[in-house]
Amino acid sequence: CSLRWRVEISTKSTQPAHLEVIIFHIANLQVGKLQAKIMAANISNVLNNVAKWAVGLGIAGSLAQTALFTVDGGERAVLFDRLQGVMPDTKSEGMHFLIPWLQSPTIFDIRTRPRSISSVTGTKDLQMVNITLRVLSKPDVDHLPDIFKNLGTDYDERVLPSIGNEVLKAVVAQFDASELLTQRNQVSKKVAETLMARAKEFNILMDDVAITHLSFGEEFARAIEGKQVAQQDAERSKFVVLRSDQERKAAVIKAEGESEAAQLISDATKAAGSGLIELRRIEAAREIAQNLARSRNVAYLPSQSNMLLSLNPQQASR
Repeated sequence: CSLRWRVEISTKSTQPAHLEVIIFHIANLQVGKLQAKIMAANISNVLNNVAKWAVGLGIAGSLAQTALFTVDGGERAVLFDRLQGVMPDTKSEGMHFLIPWLQSPTIFDIRTRPRSISSVTGTKDLQMVNITLRVLSKPDVDHLPDIFKNLGTDYDERVLPSIGNEVLKAVVAQFDASELLTQRNQVSKKVAETLMARAKEFNILMDDVAITHLSFGEEFARAIEGKQVAQQDAERSKFVVLRSDQERKAAVIKAEGESEAAQLISDATKAAGSGLIELRRIEAAREIAQNLARSRNVAYLPSQSNMLLSLNPQQASR
């Protein structure tokens, strides 16, 4: 009707030669409008389908994300089921499935971790000692569900300080203060054996246990220093006594030798006369003369004349 009305208007106001052109343009405009409506309807359908697919993909992605979890290297996972409780099996490294909302994973680090345990305790002779242990521990993988049920993820914080102090106090009380220093390897070995057995009860494995620090109080340090000084004085006194004894023995031996020498000389004198004595005197005089000849501070004076050689005898008598 609109097209016919427009044609009637155009026939009244336009010449007959242009009637066909006008009708053709009007028809093209109507076709373009119809095509635009059809295209808009198609685009709307496509967008609706895309929206539906996007919603479906989003829901599927969120479900897949909640149904999958990853366990990294050096870790294990324990599953908790809302219906069955803690599952008895552990999950190793990799990607695993679970039931969303119904199950939830708990990750455990099973790598060896260091820890220091310090304690102040008394020895067998009632001396206070400050001792520090360094332990390397890790959970028992086969008993991770039991650890999760009984201790939780902070099992090492709950167990190691208490059993470490308990073992240190029990072992150190069996040794004296001096034995802790002289028998340190034995003490460390006994502490390691006792602590490993005690930690095994809580499903904790010990790779290494070592004593890293051992110190005593100031009073004990002063007592040790005094003891060392006393021992040194005793050793010095013992040396002095031994030296005196050796000197006495040497004097006795020397006296005995001189006595035997004198006896031999006396016997020789009786047998051979005074010739031996004269011989000894000549040898002694020769040795004295040689020593004096080598000395620069010796002056030789005649034995018969006056010692004041440069003076007049009358002046010398004065």
